[in-house]
Amino acid sequence: MKKIVSLILVCSFTAVFGQQITVSSSYTAQQLVENILINNPCIQVSNVSVSGGNFTTGEKSYGYFNANSTILPFQEGVLLTTGKLNNAVGPNSNFADDGGSMGWNGDSDLNTALNLSNTFNATVLEFDFVSLANNIRFEYIFASEQYLSNPSPNQCNYTDGFAFLLKEATASTYQNLAVIPNTAIPVKVNTVRGNGTICPAANSAYFDAFNNGSYPTTFDGQTKILTAQATVIPNTPYHIKLVIADEGNYRYDSGIFLRAGSFDATKYLGENRLLATNNPLCANETLILDATETAATNYQWFLNGTAISGANNPTYTVTQTGIYSVEITVNTTCIITGQIEIETAPNLILNQTSFSVCDTDTDGVAPFDLNVIKNQLFTNLPSNINIDFYIVPNGSTPLPITFTNTVPFQQTIYALITNYPSCYTPYPIQLTVHTFSTLFPTEVKLVCNNQPIELVAPSGYSNYNWNTNPPQQSTSIFVSNAGTYMVNFTNSNGCSQSKTYLVETSEIALIEDIETTDFEDVTQAMIRVSGNGIYEYAINGSPFQNTPFFTLTEPGEYTAIVNDTRGCGSVSKTFYVLNYPKFFTPNGDSYNDLWQIKNLDKKGWGSSKIYIFDRYGKLLKQLKPAEDGWDGTFNNHNLPATDYWFVLALPNGKTIRSHFTLKR
Repeated sequence: MKKIVSLILVCSFTAVFGQQITVSSSYTAQQLVENILINNPCIQVSNVSVSGGNFTTGEKSYGYFNANSTILPFQEGVLLTTGKLNNAVGPNSNFADDGGSMGWNGDSDLNTALNLSNTFNATVLEFDFVSLANNIRFEYIFASEQYLSNPSPNQCNYTDGFAFLLKEATASTYQNLAVIPNTAIPVKVNTVRGNGTICPAANSAYFDAFNNGSYPTTFDGQTKILTAQATVIPNTPYHIKLVIADEGNYRYDSGIFLRAGSFDATKYLGENRLLATNNPLCANETLILDATETAATNYQWFLNGTAISGANNPTYTVTQTGIYSVEITVNTTCIITGQIEIETAPNLILNQTSFSVCDTDTDGVAPFDLNVIKNQLFTNLPSNINIDFYIVPNGSTPLPITFTNTVPFQQTIYALITNYPSCYTPYPIQLTVHTFSTLFPTEVKLVCNNQPIELVAPSGYSNYNWNTNPPQQSTSIFVSNAGTYMVNFTNSNGCSQSKTYLVETSEIALIEDIETTDFEDVTQAMIRVSGNGIYEYAINGSPFQNTPFFTLTEPGEYTAIVNDTRGCGSVSKTFYVLNYPKFFTPNGDSYNDLWQIKNLDKKGWGSSKIYIFDRYGKLLKQLKPAEDGWDGTFNNHNLPATDYWFVLALPNGKTIRSHFTLKR
């Protein structure tokens, strides 16, 4: 077990120092519902009750929680657990495992809702309510110690049960609202779980995380924020029962966090009409939004948050895309709101519906690339629209992407937009197979330095059509980007053929830097370049080589040349290799009479200082790079031929020390 069990017993309020939640069991059931969970004048509450663990210490299994600005997504709300409320407080190094051997029973309604027979330790919060709106909703997070980060295989099906049970007050059966969105699957540990353990993931989009020891609650994991919602009849009494229980035994506690104030009454205006959910309005379709509420005194419609002038009726006819909302005033304290988002399927513009290919063996049968056809059907095809092709209109089996006509020479197939089939009729596509005996080889073209080049199609044909976006109908096009360019054209018999151009790009290199290892007997130089070409390198006119590394034996000025091997040009740059003279001969013959380190200023080291010493460490001369150099004298007296030492102090703080010889 990964946790250390520790129990801290307090009376009614637990305060935890650091980044943990706090909880309080001092609220009555009425306060938890009316003041914490609902707090909405459009919902009337009555007959509130709560039940849970009867601990001998007086502790409860339910109460109020506050996140204290921790990472828990809810700032405050109501917490129902299958153990002690106080033991839900983090950090996650604690282990919540309460309620054994105390006669704490499960719940029969929960058993019925989840088809169980073995629940224990049930905590139940229930109440009657009347909503003035036709939709209720609230937000919750399910957390559990059974979200083990390192489970054994037999623990993968461990799960506690919970349900949010709703019914009309006079009804006998409940509806469970705690389900995975758009399904009837109850939310449990084994139905909502993320990746990362040996247990299989399930509906992982709704799972938040497995928790480490610093998490603000004691639970090992939790779901993301989920929403329970239902359509209700306004002004009709309903009963709701929020229940959670251990399944199988009392081990491994779980909890339901209910966001404060999230139990809300809203007007249901219908499902969002979105492209992403494949139910947008069609291009010419109208939609009447109905917000009629009994006893409403005023209506105000909004589009994208802005009030629509004069839109004060119970209904509103949608005329454009956007987020529509309504405020329904029932009385001075209750204003019901509703919202719906509307998107419209695009109005597609047909570009081409007749396609032909060449058949070299003259049997009238040839393959068609339906992807190519799809991309040429419309001039404004959005990327999120799916198109399938069928032999017959409204067919059930899509054709493969590469389709060979089954009727020689000419056949009609049908394109159907499968996202929104109700918005579009099938589009007939005419396939024609002709002959074209001439084949045109693929050409490779080069674009240098982003300068456009002209792609010229074979001459003597007609109906030139390039695969550009938008398509171009010309004998030549100019391109500057790499890619595959294809031109279709027809001969005098109307047979279609194509020619492909593979356009590659290159450019002159940019020499970013030339790095040298100065003041070494053998200097290494490396040429650093950028660019998308393939380059070769040379120095001072040497043969080009594939690598940018060079070995240089002499100091001085050099010229590096970088050539694009694809022919886009060369670039050169001067650089300097530094070293100190190993000797000098101050004999007055004007050759090598002065000792100085040259070209320091070329490296940006013009502010360097050079100090010359004799063998005993006596400073004989201080030089600057801009000065002529040392003539081998001290106090106007010639110094003897021998070795002398120097220190070169560079501006970056680095020093170089060595020696040289004075020869006479």
